[in-house]
Amino acid sequence: MDWSIDAIGWCGAVLVLLAYALVSLRKVEGDSVFYQMLNLSGAALLVANTVYLGAYPSAFVNVIWITIGGYALYLRRRQTSQI
Repeated sequence: MDWSIDAIGWCGAVLVLLAYALVSLRKVEGDSVFYQMLNLSGAALLVANTVYLGAYPSAFVNVIWITIGGYALYLRRRQTSQI
């Protein structure tokens, strides 16, 4: 079980870092759905890993990360539905 939790954590880290790299290199926009989904997915995987390992401060940060990303997607959807 530990190896699968580690794999989940590593996948989450890769997704979050990939999102950061893509936005930093201007390959995607910071408010794009793709960027937000990379962040949300990565953070969710990191939450699973950190909760299992008992690293609650890291889990808390990633829950907030998910909340911010979810809110950004909500605002984006609201803006596009008003147009």
